[in-house]
Amino acid sequence: MRSDEVKKGHQRTPHRSLFRATGLKDDDFAKPFIGVANSFIEIIPGHFFLNKVAEIIKDEIRANGCVPFEFNTIGVDDGIAMGHDGMLFSLPSRELIASSIETVMNAHKLDAMIAIPNCDKIVPGMIMGALRVNVPTIFVSGGPMAKGYKKDGTPIDLASAFEAVGKHEAGTISDEELLDIECNACPSGGSCSGMFTANSMNTLMEAMGIALPGNGTILAQTPDREALYRRAAKRICEIAKDEATGEKFKLRNILNENAVKNAFAVDMAMGGSSNTVLHMLAIANEAGVDFQLKDINEISKNVSHIAKISPSLSTVHMEDINSAGGVNAVMKEMTKRGNSVLVNNLTISGETLMEKIADAQIKDKSIIRTVDNPYSQVGGLAILYGNLAEEGAVIKTAGLTGARVFTGKAMCYDGQDEAVAGILMKEVKAGDVVVIRYEGPRGGPGMQEMLTPTSLIMGMGLGSSVALITDGRFSGATRGASIGHVSPEAAEGGMIGLLKNGDEIHIDVDKYILSVNLDDDEIAKRKAAFVPIKKSLQSRWLGQYRALVTNASKGAVLKTDL
Repeated sequence: MRSDEVKKGHQRTPHRSLFRATGLKDDDFAKPFIGVANSFIEIIPGHFFLNKVAEIIKDEIRANGCVPFEFNTIGVDDGIAMGHDGMLFSLPSRELIASSIETVMNAHKLDAMIAIPNCDKIVPGMIMGALRVNVPTIFVSGGPMAKGYKKDGTPIDLASAFEAVGKHEAGTISDEELLDIECNACPSGGSCSGMFTANSMNTLMEAMGIALPGNGTILAQTPDREALYRRAAKRICEIAKDEATGEKFKLRNILNENAVKNAFAVDMAMGGSSNTVLHMLAIANEAGVDFQLKDINEISKNVSHIAKISPSLSTVHMEDINSAGGVNAVMKEMTKRGNSVLVNNLTISGETLMEKIADAQIKDKSIIRTVDNPYSQVGGLAILYGNLAEEGAVIKTAGLTGARVFTGKAMCYDGQDEAVAGILMKEVKAGDVVVIRYEGPRGGPGMQEMLTPTSLIMGMGLGSSVALITDGRFSGATRGASIGHVSPEAAEGGMIGLLKNGDEIHIDVDKYILSVNLDDDEIAKRKAAFVPIKKSLQSRWLGQYRALVTNASKGAVLKTDL
């Protein structure tokens, strides 16, 4: 066992003495040591109850002959951090979480791990850290929140609350309606109820084979969710107690190139958050998988979009997907397309992916469609290229509300705050392309998630007549013609930084084009005179992050060789 390095032999007497101080007894030293990586934090709705979840999991680990050691990571609630400079810390928190997992697991030589994430950057951060450690690992998230309802019975969620602000600004809803939405959009604990970033990542863990079935869809704080926790704890002990099995189920043996491709394919079929692109590129990097941004369009061409989930013009939420058969039913249906891109692969349950989904079936075809009746014959994400995005940009096509071909005049803002002020002052008109720059990984720094400007545009009735492009990123709750991750970013001299008000921008989703209609001489002239803005910072951590981070086309990972 790996843990023998800290507990076996007379030279480890002091180490065992310290373990005894934590309550270990003689017979515990022959058992596998299991790290229980928890992301309990009281300020996040998806995490405030995870301390109780960890107790369930630790009890089950003990009952199955292993020794649990719980430790915690940090977490940021993107919804609460949204719309102010607190959001600068959200994406960087992914790196802190990954490093904390690597640090605790390797410093103490634990044999295996069960990770309890739930939201946004916490899920990919834990996966990235676990890949560095490379021991058998099961992920079991806290689970999705139930959807909310307005007083009139209309289903709502967090996206409804953000868009309600824009509607209130436009005078289309009253103070009373705004309060109704505020009080009912988030009715319980769990990750926000639609296919936002958290639930997208929790779903993709099933596709990658690193979580058990139901991880992305079984509601939080329910008996069914508790049963999932217990199954996960039992399974990690089965693996850890058999050294041969433990070797077979090391995380990198499961989360390999096939798993990365399967994750992107399921993301396309379910119309996941554009943030999954950023996180999956980073995960692929940690897994040693050579996956490029351009590869996503090739996958998308061969995936039918068969599940439309809020906020993508839908009242369907994760609990509905669960009732309709869950992620396994989606994957099973995907295999029925003649050129299916799903690849058979080992999963943490011990089955292969195809064995796992063999008996799955759709229980409600109005929730999960068949490949013969999809929302689209291509996946719900696309990567655009052109002189405005030489290294790529991401759009969630599943959330489009207007035309797939759009040409408009640029309205440029140097940062989110400036853009929000301009939108509220009615500077943005139908036919405009709102440009928000200096919000990339380096320029922000931290690549703010921007739900406020997109929600204002939707709430003010401009969602089908205005496009938005940014070198920053969008919330998983975003919908509309919103193009993020534009690379190179403004802070590194990208074309987005050279744009001027009135420049004509052309978008063609089906041809994967994002370009500005300027001739080469004009572009060269602007580049010669361009000096990127460098924001002053008081945060030492954000300063370090800015110095080390790559752009979004590379997953915004940190450079290790300078």
